[in-house]
Amino acid sequence: MADGFDNIQKLPNPVPGCPNFRRVPGFKVYCCGQPTIAGFEAALTKVCGDTYPKDGPIIWFNLRQEPDVYVNGEPICARPPNKIGEYAELGDVTRDIAKSNEVEFLKQCEMRKNENGGKLKAVDINKKALEIEVKELKSLSQVIEGVKEKFPGLVHWRVPVCNSAAPLENDFDIIVKTLTGTAINTPVIVNDQVGLSRATTGCVIACLFKELQISASFEGLVETVPGVNAALLKTKYVMNPEKDTLFRGEFEVVKELVATLKEGDKAKNKVDKIIDLNGTPKTGGTGIKQLRENIAESKLSYEIMDDAAQAFLKTKIMDNIQKYYYLIVFSAYIREQAAA
Repeated sequence: MADGFDNIQKLPNPVPGCPNFRRVPGFKVYCCGQPTIAGFEAALTKVCGDTYPKDGPIIWFNLRQEPDVYVNGEPICARPPNKIGEYAELGDVTRDIAKSNEVEFLKQCEMRKNENGGKLKAVDINKKALEIEVKELKSLSQVIEGVKEKFPGLVHWRVPVCNSAAPLENDFDIIVKTLTGTAINTPVIVNDQVGLSRATTGCVIACLFKELQISASFEGLVETVPGVNAALLKTKYVMNPEKDTLFRGEFEVVKELVATLKEGDKAKNKVDKIIDLNGTPKTGGTGIKQLRENIAESKLSYEIMDDAAQAFLKTKIMDNIQKYYYLIVFSAYIREQAAA
């Protein structure tokens, strides 16, 4: 299936070849869809700007479960027939499985191209048949190696996650281990196919980790620079009390978690702040999806749907509440580590 499609770009100020690229306000954390080959360079050039060195460390997390190849510089992914144009919920796909699938997918594309006179058959998200004359065929890994020629500090990590469900514990571990030891100004980029739920979730995790780094830096600044007012360095976040309880994320299971965790209210407050910054302009962000309010919107839609749609939406709502729950637990862990 071709990754790109008409109207994939949902945000203003597009970066050519890198759909829905944006920066999370206040962080050197960026979110996007799957770039073209030219889009990788365009995104990284924008991230570096005029000040950050192109040979400096840059962390890029790819949260897709589906393998990609690049045909004439454009990404095409392997999907089961029932997942064409649908959310990618492909089960328990590990990093090793994703890498193995990519190798096999490239091999299959090479074979099919050779059997079809140098052309590849594919479909778009609407299942419209495509036939592409192949001038260049590369795996994602080969593309990344090419990108590293101009950006040698780039570290590209696969962390395959489902669209709606919470990342697995191992996914959190991979992200944390990759970020541990990086400088506070090290850029972090997260992508999925379009730059929606999966990438937004990854950005929330990265921002929570960056908050830990920022807090540690502030403490060092306060201790070493005379006259620094620590209160001025710590921003407070207050949820709008006029919001509906659903939009505030006050689900029963979440309220139980907050009551159980040490300083659970502060852990939730931190997540809500970061989710807002990763959300839409309405909540102070630059993105497309508001992870917390999206749950509330789904719950409100549930009542007016038919039985089949309700069954699907119920699963999605439960998955997204679980994701929100896990993010609060992770926030509590980050707070605990900051205090250690």
